[in-house]
Amino acid sequence: MPAMLQVNALHKRFGPRVIFDDAAVTLNSEQKIGCIGRNGAGKSTLCKILIGQDSADAGEVIRSGDLRLSYLEQHEPFTPTETVLEFLTRYTGEAPWRCGELAARFQITQEMLGQAVTMLSGGYHTRVKLTAMFLSDPNFLILDEPSNYLDLNTLILLEEFLQDFDGGFLIVSHDREFLKKTCDHTLEAENGQLTLYPGTVEEYLAFKQDQQAQAIRDNTTIEGKRKQLQRFVDRFGAKASKASQARSKMKQIEKLTPIDLAQAQSTVQIKIPVLPARHGTALRCTDLAIGYPEKLVAGGIRLDVDHGTRIAVLGDNGQGKTTFLRTIAGDLAPKGGAVRWGFHCEVAYYAQHVVAALDRAHNVFTHLERCAAPSVSRQELLTMAGCFLFKGHDVRKPISVLSGGECARLVLAGLLLMKRPILLLDEPTNHLDFETVEALGAALRQFHGTVFFISHDRTFVNLVATQIVEVKHGSVVHYSGSYAEYVYHLERQVHRALAAQRGGR
Repeated sequence: MPAMLQVNALHKRFGPRVIFDDAAVTLNSEQKIGCIGRNGAGKSTLCKILIGQDSADAGEVIRSGDLRLSYLEQHEPFTPTETVLEFLTRYTGEAPWRCGELAARFQITQEMLGQAVTMLSGGYHTRVKLTAMFLSDPNFLILDEPSNYLDLNTLILLEEFLQDFDGGFLIVSHDREFLKKTCDHTLEAENGQLTLYPGTVEEYLAFKQDQQAQAIRDNTTIEGKRKQLQRFVDRFGAKASKASQARSKMKQIEKLTPIDLAQAQSTVQIKIPVLPARHGTALRCTDLAIGYPEKLVAGGIRLDVDHGTRIAVLGDNGQGKTTFLRTIAGDLAPKGGAVRWGFHCEVAYYAQHVVAALDRAHNVFTHLERCAAPSVSRQELLTMAGCFLFKGHDVRKPISVLSGGECARLVLAGLLLMKRPILLLDEPTNHLDFETVEALGAALRQFHGTVFFISHDRTFVNLVATQIVEVKHGSVVHYSGSYAEYVYHLERQVHRALAAQRGGR
């Protein structure tokens, strides 16, 4: 397989923070690569260096002459007023008919083509960017967090596109299920280095764990041998008759060097403050209508939710999941009917774009201070910061220097310090690494309060949800089946739609 992109002796730092230190990797034409790593490890930075949006402090990136590279960005490349079709033709130079044809495959309707991109939901922003990416006839793709804000329907559709794609790609993602379905190689950014493994993310993590365990066993053996030799030297080193043997043993000790283990990484262990368990009805929606002054999104909503329930709010983008969450949070007034919370049901709300609204003038500690309930002690605050990997001097880090994932962790830490019995979480797993997603899921399973959450991360939903509410075609109702049945039904729908499109060409 010919090399498409080659990185040699890469060095990159932001102030005192080292991102890459003599890192190297070669990406070949047919490799389907999932890029993983802790928040702040340099995954997005690597993508920007590869496409030329950022530069390395030292080292080189060699691009093949045959490379036709297309990149899915995290930021929004739209102007404030341009329509979807105007953006696609401007960004790609393709004819309007071709833009519309491919947009339809991502379920962007003719009506949407004429709307301003900025008026669409975050999930549709990603669909538009995906359309632009595939329009350029690439042979290698770089996708930075493509699953963020995508509904499950579009995520399954993207998986199908990538499985059928003839070229290679590099995907940065924290969605294990997505990587498992699309990638056959794994690239990890860790401790300033890049490690490429010829296998899926599950296979790589198992291999890495085995290697680490073997290295620890080998080091234990080496240390035992060194101690045994050192005892001989200590005992007989001063004796002339044994001096020659002692020198020989010293040389053996020098040769017995322990294996250099990878720098130990702190473990994410999230502990939600313990609240007393409650019983009875937490939320009652009676003939609730939700929407905006000029638009009804859904009506006739009747829900009774008991304390301690963890509800996944599911549905396609644009159907009203966030509108529903904003309404029960009190952030948006109902258009009709009533939302009634139980006695003393205070709500903590994680909004979809709350990370972007962080006050950059604050640091980690001062932000958490502002969020924490009056009963939270300084030690409790520092413990919560540590749970989200803000330890030691990191608690004084300015918000302005944090990565997207670190900002998301900070917002979640602040939310939990509010000690509210009701958590409303809109896409809480976006920008979080594997370990933090799984730690958050495990913590929510132990939480005594009530949780409503929107997420398209299948691993997270499986871990957390006890019930499903589906927002679809102007209604919000309990879904009677399991989450596995819900996913299976959507996969069948996508496969049928793609088969119909292929049959029509």
